[in-house]
Amino acid sequence: MNREVAIIQRRLPHYRLPLFNGLRERLGHEGVRLRLLHGDPTPTERAKNDSGHLPWAEPLTTRYFAGGKLMWQPFARQTACADLVIVTQENKHLHNLPPLLNPWRRQKLAFWGHGRNMQALHPDGLGERFKRWTSCRVDWWFAYTEVSAASVRESGFPSQAITVLNNSIDTAALTAAMQVARRTPRADLRAALGLGPGPVGVFMGSLYAEKRIDFLLAAAVELNRQRPGFQLVIAGDGPDRARVQRAVAEHPCIRWLGSVHGERKAQVLAAADVMLNPGLVGLSILDAFVAGLPLFTTDCRLHSPEIAYLQQGHNGVMTPDAMGTFVAAVQSVLSDPARLQALQHAAQQSADAYSIEKMVQRFSDGIIQALR
Repeated sequence: MNREVAIIQRRLPHYRLPLFNGLRERLGHEGVRLRLLHGDPTPTERAKNDSGHLPWAEPLTTRYFAGGKLMWQPFARQTACADLVIVTQENKHLHNLPPLLNPWRRQKLAFWGHGRNMQALHPDGLGERFKRWTSCRVDWWFAYTEVSAASVRESGFPSQAITVLNNSIDTAALTAAMQVARRTPRADLRAALGLGPGPVGVFMGSLYAEKRIDFLLAAAVELNRQRPGFQLVIAGDGPDRARVQRAVAEHPCIRWLGSVHGERKAQVLAAADVMLNPGLVGLSILDAFVAGLPLFTTDCRLHSPEIAYLQQGHNGVMTPDAMGTFVAAVQSVLSDPARLQALQHAAQQSADAYSIEKMVQRFSDGIIQALR
C-alpha cells in the first residue's frame, strides 16, 4: 500500500509506548508507515515523571496558554505528505482548528478520543456543543470504547466510519506479578499487610475529588459496622491524602499504603476480595479484571469511557448513587460465597478481552479501513 499515517499527541506518557510500538510494527506489515509526533508536558505533568521516549517519534513545538487551558501545537508542515492524520479531540487543542475548518483539505483527518467530556458540569454547555460540532468534521473516528462511540453517533457521525478501540494498557507485567503473588497463601499476604481474616475491599488509584474518597471512607466504616471484620485497603496517593490519613487514625478497619507498584501492587490485589471505587472509574478497571476482582461503583456520572467494560452483575456492580444502596450491594455479595466466586471468575475472564494486543489490532484495522 505504501501509505503514511501520522498520529499527533500532546505529550507522550510512558503507558502508551507499547501501543505505539505495536501499532508501528503491525502497520508496517501492511505497507503503512506510522509516524508519531508529540509535544511536551506542562510543568505540573513534568513533575509526575511519567513521560515516555521512543527513538522513532518526532518532536512538536508546544505552547500552553491560559494556565494550560489552551494549547498550540502546529503539525501541518511535518505531516504534509501523510495520507491520514489522527489527532486527539480536545477543545483546547487550537491547532486542530485549521484542518477542521479547511474545506479543501487534501488529507484524511481522524479524531481519537472520548467523544465528549464525561465529567462536564454542563453537558449541553457551549464547550460540549462545540465538541459535537467538530465531531462531524473529520473523516474517521477512533473511539476509546463503545460509550465513546455512542456519543459520536449521537452527534450525527456515521457508524460505519467509527472504530471502537477498547482503550487499554499493557497488563502483561501485572498478570505475571499476580501469578507470582497467588503462590503465597492469602492468609500470609494479609498478615504481611497487617490485615485480619475478614473480607477485604481494595481501592487502587489516585486520591482526588472525582474519586469521591469521602464516600469510599464512609462506606468502609458502614460495611465494617454491618459486617465486623471487613477491612478496606487504600493503595494510592494524591491531593486527598489527608482525608485518608484522618480516617485511618479513627477507624482501624481502614489501611492506607500509599502508592504501590510491581510486586507489591500484585500482593495487595491478591489479598483482596473485591475492588471498591464509588467515584470516577477509568483504566483501574483493568487492574480489577487482571486480579479477578469484581468492581463496585456508583452511577455518579463521572466515569471515563472504560466504564463500558463493566457488565452489570457479571464482572462488577454499579449501584444508584446512594450510600445505602452501595453498601447493601457489597454486603450482599460478600455474604454469598458462590456469587462472589462467580463475579471473580467473570472479572478474570474479562481481562483477556481488553488487552493491549487487541487494542493494537483494532487500531491497525481501523487505520487500514480509513485509508481505503
